[in-house]
Amino acid sequence: MSQLAVRTLVAVLLAAVSLACLALGGWSFALLVAVAAGLIFAEWRALTRGWGPSWFVGGVLYALLPATALLWLRIGDGGEWLVLWVFVVTWATDIFAYAAGRSFGGPKLAPRFSPNKTWAGLLGGVAGATIAAGWLTVEAGLSRDLLWAAPLFAIAAQGGDLFESAIKRRARVKDSGIVLPGHGGVMDRLDGLIPVSVLTLILSLAQLR
Repeated sequence: MSQLAVRTLVAVLLAAVSLACLALGGWSFALLVAVAAGLIFAEWRALTRGWGPSWFVGGVLYALLPATALLWLRIGDGGEWLVLWVFVVTWATDIFAYAAGRSFGGPKLAPRFSPNKTWAGLLGGVAGATIAAGWLTVEAGLSRDLLWAAPLFAIAAQGGDLFESAIKRRARVKDSGIVLPGHGGVMDRLDGLIPVSVLTLILSLAQLR
């Protein structure tokens, strides 16, 4: 089986498990989030070991804040749709950024940290997330604020990807771990979800004021 086939299969399985746990809610979703947060922190510690106590604290926040955000969003009224919106923004950004980057190439986005990412990929990811998340916003009757938030959060998702790439570059490793065949570590798979989930919670709380 080719590397791309393995990567695609693992991505589909992860999405299926995530959606099933999201639909079930309760302890199923909480356990999924807790396992993901624990693996993220373990990979962060492996990457930043010896970098000082501030990096330890940073790792705690890096793992804990998105986990808290996802759990908080899920328990609200219509929370399953809001968490699904977070997933859609993140997934659409990744998929369309990859497709646009491979199709059009062009100038590099941040060659110092991630030599494969391009401006075309950034724009493709933003466009894809805006369309996909916009459709879900309308269909699920979510707050119209999410329409303008989608492109901004798509940029944040790619910023999360670049941040993790910078960490790996400093640690001189290609992947954050080996847990996920074809993807590397959990951080490699969830780096974009981390800022999107936190920003979505902030927006949700701001709407309650």
